[in-house]
Amino acid sequence: MDTEGTLHSLTGGLRVKPRFQHPSVHEAIKNRQAGWWWFFRYYADEIGKKGSALSVRKRQWIGPSRGEKKISKKAAELERDRFLSKLNATTVDEAVQRAAAMGVALFGEVARMYEKGYLSRENQIAGPTREKETLYLENYILPQWGEMRLNQMRPQAIEDWLHQNFNSWHTMHGVRAIMSRIFYYAEGHGLWEEGRRSPASRAKLGKKRYVYERRILTFDETARMLEHLQDPNRLVVETCIATGARISEVLGLQWKHVNLDAATIKIEQRVWHQEISRTKTESSRRTLGIGNLATRFREKAVAERAKPESFVFHQKSAPDRPLWDSSVRLALHEAAKAAGCDFPGLGLHAFRRANITWRQEVGGSAIEASKIAGHANLEMTSEYTFVAPERQNELTRRIQEKLANAGAKAEKTAAEPAPHGPATPEVPPNLAELQPSTEAIQ
Repeated sequence: MDTEGTLHSLTGGLRVKPRFQHPSVHEAIKNRQAGWWWFFRYYADEIGKKGSALSVRKRQWIGPSRGEKKISKKAAELERDRFLSKLNATTVDEAVQRAAAMGVALFGEVARMYEKGYLSRENQIAGPTREKETLYLENYILPQWGEMRLNQMRPQAIEDWLHQNFNSWHTMHGVRAIMSRIFYYAEGHGLWEEGRRSPASRAKLGKKRYVYERRILTFDETARMLEHLQDPNRLVVETCIATGARISEVLGLQWKHVNLDAATIKIEQRVWHQEISRTKTESSRRTLGIGNLATRFREKAVAERAKPESFVFHQKSAPDRPLWDSSVRLALHEAAKAAGCDFPGLGLHAFRRANITWRQEVGGSAIEASKIAGHANLEMTSEYTFVAPERQNELTRRIQEKLANAGAKAEKTAAEPAPHGPATPEVPPNLAELQPSTEAIQ
């Protein structure tokens, strides 16, 4: 907070002034058990019912004034001075900051600060993220919460609003995250108490659910679908399948990112609305193997006389512009329908899930799949991993076969007779018979 005027704007008219307090020490009965005590009255800033800062007069008890443990009035005055030293030393800026930390700032004003500050940083925020958050702020969040103070917002009210306005669990999760980041931004600017949990983060979304059935194409379905695709769309889809790269990353490839000798592509950027931008996250910057597709890439490079700055997948009418992802999606759905394997929710991102799943099925570890996918953690990789019924049956049959082999072996062992019959335990000789007779000794 630079000036009191800034707080005046943020809070919609609230003004807080520091005060110097030096009340007198008085004597009164605290209660029946405690008896007579020294006390003084002072003013403290508290939050009112409407979220504004109020000055409330309070009583501070110091110590007994009579009896065995009594303290003198002079000692009581010293204790009063110690208690009020911090309040009386408060400057105008400190008073403003203290009031601000109580959460009296308007949510809408802090959201504007968040937009102009955090969301405007192109080197930190990717274009799709900026557009998505701005959309939800302008159309949903600010119309509902913009005129409320931070300390007026309640978790239950936010929770009810989320469930009433959004059907998708993931949309609710995203909107709640935006609101939580605004509170975190307020905390960083002294407008929200440090370490205090935001009401948005405490809103419950319920069990995670999906609008469409979560599934991926099988190997057979994928092969049939590819037969109905023509280049360059087929090579785009095959690259997504082989590498697990996002469609935006594949379409953002330039020939300078392709190493034909090593059969790799380097993910350094992505294309979004025909604009080249940074990758989604830092972990998304990675090198991926394209395997046998290197031959196809080489043939394409020769045929097009590729230059380093040229896009690998470009528009026919505009060779200097990347291919539109919408055209690839349209071709994909047409091919899937022709192959009889189209379903709601099928998209190019489904092949990213397929790559992560299949990579583990053929022997890759979850860590390898996570690194190749560019995920920040294994939890995200687990969300992308599917265990199809075919794979389940394959694993189940392996278990059943092992169990059946073990059972047959056990039956065979039980049916075979013992080679020499049952062993007869050796009876130890009678110790009395082994004792030498008296006659023999003589």
